[in-house]
Amino acid sequence: MPSATRRHRQRLADMTGLQNLATTTTTTDPQGAYRDLQERWGVVAPVELEPGIHAWLVMGHHEICQVVRNEQLFSRDPNNWRLFSEGVVAADSGLGPMMFPRDNAYFADGEKHRRLRGPIDDGLESLDEHRMARFIRATCVDLLREFESQGKADLVADYAAVVPMLTVAGFFGIGREQGHELRAALIALFSSAEDSQPAAHQLERILSGVMTARRNAPTDDLTTAFLRHANLRNDFEIQQSIVLMISAGYETTTTWIAQTLRLMLTDSRFAGRMRGGRLGIDDALDEVLWRDPPMSNMPARYALVDCELGGAHVQRGDAIILGLSSANNDPRVHTDDAWLEVGNRSHLAWSAGPHACPAQRPGRMITRIAVDTALHRLHDVTLAIPADDVMLLPSPWTRCPASLPVRFTPPLPS
Repeated sequence: MPSATRRHRQRLADMTGLQNLATTTTTTDPQGAYRDLQERWGVVAPVELEPGIHAWLVMGHHEICQVVRNEQLFSRDPNNWRLFSEGVVAADSGLGPMMFPRDNAYFADGEKHRRLRGPIDDGLESLDEHRMARFIRATCVDLLREFESQGKADLVADYAAVVPMLTVAGFFGIGREQGHELRAALIALFSSAEDSQPAAHQLERILSGVMTARRNAPTDDLTTAFLRHANLRNDFEIQQSIVLMISAGYETTTTWIAQTLRLMLTDSRFAGRMRGGRLGIDDALDEVLWRDPPMSNMPARYALVDCELGGAHVQRGDAIILGLSSANNDPRVHTDDAWLEVGNRSHLAWSAGPHACPAQRPGRMITRIAVDTALHRLHDVTLAIPADDVMLLPSPWTRCPASLPVRFTPPLPS
């Protein structure tokens, strides 16, 4: 047995006191938390998801690519998760919405994955990008007009969370009022806390109502398209496919916008390069994807055989979490030289392999327009609280600012 594996097994002899995964997302220094894990365990570390529920956190760029590109060894189907199939994970666990089986592409492999992803790819391909850009820009301007005369706002609650909500929900014909209900449900769902399962059920109830309405009165939205798509065999697959597209599209885009705005407000180097024109908007967005990607830790893959991964002995049925934020800091693919990194898109913010995010283009469009519009319409904007007081929404998966209270100079009366 290789000495590295032998040492790793020796360390695993005592699994008490493992670091909870959420410590990597709730800390002010996530890369420091990842480094601590790597110093103790290496690039693949055991972590606790909730008391008594362990998983492997993969933090190396190469090792994550090894996992996501090999469906024969690492499955996306939670039915292969030993702790789930043996009933060790409680049926009402807060991990359920993110890690229990669902009939959508996220939780499927091979042919089933391709069948269920087809409607998503087709739906995204059908979007009119020019029409979409006009809608997003008009939405951003309307939202800013609602508060810009006041000279203060919360750029998360009043803006970053609303733009993608109205856009992504709008793809499916969901209006603003129900969009707010969706946002509340999604915040709870991504928290993986005690209220995550009731939130998931509330999300499903909203979408079932929308499906019923579109079945009775079809329109040109994606709900109608999903109802008609031959790949989706029943209402549950339709509903769960919409759940996937809305939850992934909304949460990741909100986080991307909010983290970009946070950096503009708290990092003078980043803000100066943007406002001075030395950093184009797309390069700025890429820098955020490197530094604080929308999904810090992505659940999950499940080992189909006993294997060695990054020096760790992974057993069949073990859960594997992708530490995307850590992998983006891997010195094998990323340097600290901002000039060398311009144009470098080898980050794993969108994962890789068959399950790579299919909505990168619309996600970037929403984020680019939202950030650019705020940058040009809000004058002398400053954070209204100390940078260290910016709180994050509780989640082991994401690092979205909960609030960004700001002050700015109102426009002169016209």
